[in-house]
Amino acid sequence: MASSAGSVAPTIKAGVAPLRAGEGTSFLLRRLHSLSGIVPIGAFLLEHFISNAEAVKGPIAYGKQVEFLNGLPFVFLLELFFIWIPIFYHGLYGIYIWYQGDTNVAEYPWTGNWLYSLHRWTGIISLIFIVQHTYFLRFTGVHLPTHPMQSFAKVQAEFQSPWMVAFYAIGIIAACWHFSYGVWLFAAKWGITTGEAARRGFLYACFALAIVLISIGAASMYGFLSTPPQPLDSNSSESIVMR
Repeated sequence: MASSAGSVAPTIKAGVAPLRAGEGTSFLLRRLHSLSGIVPIGAFLLEHFISNAEAVKGPIAYGKQVEFLNGLPFVFLLELFFIWIPIFYHGLYGIYIWYQGDTNVAEYPWTGNWLYSLHRWTGIISLIFIVQHTYFLRFTGVHLPTHPMQSFAKVQAEFQSPWMVAFYAIGIIAACWHFSYGVWLFAAKWGITTGEAARRGFLYACFALAIVLISIGAASMYGFLSTPPQPLDSNSSESIVMR
């Protein structure tokens, strides 16, 4: 029997395209955004967590690590091109993606939607944390590149406020989760993990990575909090000079 001319096909509410890649320029920018989250930003995050773990060994070990990093050849250029510019791009374009995206967890309460929303919000929290953390340590008070042995005391001084301890804890958890789930997204988008089973198994590995990184961050914070307060020499304050 022929269908009547006035019949209308049922409307099906669309779901979410979890691995939407974009087209044209958008495709390129999204791929660069995805890649920058792994290299160099992700590599820097891992190095930063390992370096900060020196705090569990005490002020001298931590100060020597800061001194070593600031003594690398062409350190300003290394930081500019492999840390600050990638973070600037990744953060700004990430905000654009966040703004353009649709939040529909209520309509589609799937695990993928929750993870997607959590990834977006932890990205915003991480960016706020990075800005505050960088501003305080690099552009206020003691100039750590020229007084690296004051670095432990400077972090300790900020930890005198319970609010800042909570802020650091939230920032560390957000950064760890955002990076770890970003690794999963990277592997899926770039065709490294193909198939549902491979992606599910790799997701568990990324969960484990997040837990490991959070544990390292917690150990570093404990190193600062459990050590007797170190004297902070206010006379070491200097104007910030770009080199």
